[in-house]
Amino acid sequence: MNNPLSDRINNLSTSQTLAMAALARELKAQGKDIISLSLGEPDFNTPDFIKDAAKKAIDENYSTYSPVDGYLELKEAICRKFKRDNNLEYKPENIVVSTGAKQSLFNIAQCMINPGDEVILPAPYWVSYYEIIKIAGGIPVEVPTSVESDFKITPEQLEKAITPKTKMIWYSSPCNPSGSVYNREELTALSKVILNQPNEIYVVSDEIYEHINFSGTFCSIASIPGMFERTITVNGVAKAFAMTGWRIGYIGAPEGIAKACTKMQGQVTSGANSIAQRATITAVDADPSVLNDMVAAFKGRRDLVVGLVKDIPGFKLNVPEGAFYVFPDISYYFGKTLRGKVILNADDFSMYLLSEANVATVTGDAFGNPNCIRFSYATSEALLTEAMKRIKEALV
Repeated sequence: MNNPLSDRINNLSTSQTLAMAALARELKAQGKDIISLSLGEPDFNTPDFIKDAAKKAIDENYSTYSPVDGYLELKEAICRKFKRDNNLEYKPENIVVSTGAKQSLFNIAQCMINPGDEVILPAPYWVSYYEIIKIAGGIPVEVPTSVESDFKITPEQLEKAITPKTKMIWYSSPCNPSGSVYNREELTALSKVILNQPNEIYVVSDEIYEHINFSGTFCSIASIPGMFERTITVNGVAKAFAMTGWRIGYIGAPEGIAKACTKMQGQVTSGANSIAQRATITAVDADPSVLNDMVAAFKGRRDLVVGLVKDIPGFKLNVPEGAFYVFPDISYYFGKTLRGKVILNADDFSMYLLSEANVATVTGDAFGNPNCIRFSYATSEALLTEAMKRIKEALV
């Protein structure tokens, strides 16, 4: 029987983070004592004041279709957030609210990338960037970084990667998976390269982990002189407010790009969930200090895991400044035999930890760095301590 599926879906890779999380759940269901460090999801509950806003919205009958680009009141609140936190002067016409930041990214790709356009991806990068760009017909151009450079791209690397076909650069800060945070000086240096090119190059700045940041400062590249009209700022409430299931993301973009994303979304999903949008007004209007306890907990876990990982032979690690991941270089083990199993690459190493240590991680291959694996520390300190103990014992 002929394959009835499109080339588009046949050529699409499965999300490795979701695949490993599903495998971990499957093994748990079989009775295995699996500690899953694979999925990037806060283990906190949505704050009560946000839940109360959702209940109020239900009582006020916000149960009809919402505007395609989001309620005006929410877009105004997002503008206030951009001004307060990022010194960015967006207006409601610059804002598009979507069903999660992933849809925001998909909209951008479909609206801006033509077949053959090149999109620079500093590696490591979030797993879905590559496939979203590919679906739009774009050509992902990976620029490798390493633990020695804190997984950050340099201006020299960026300059070398740019060609006449370069249309965009996509990056996240704080970065998933490395936890690296670009400071203002670094972003200014990268911006100079971008602005000096003869072709207009646009930047997608994924700032979804903005508030889970231990560096003390945060800079949006759109705030660098000359970059506002070249940047699409992507954010949402999933990570900072523990609202992953509420599915609300948004962009701030030049008006023409925002209108295009609204046009695209109008033919795909229309407006995002009405109750979740009303609750999000309360979330983005809240002073970021309401997140202090959660951020402090993540920092404590970061410090715990970094200390434990440094005690594992053969692991090389930067100290992540944000998000809730560590991304150790484990290439020391490539070519070695562990308990009769030959480790050729990060895929093998990740599967070895799952089978021999009962710990689920994600291979760095999924993030464009084949020498690393990713641990999420969005779980309790007790489980993190046990997981690192099991990993260390499995490598003896």
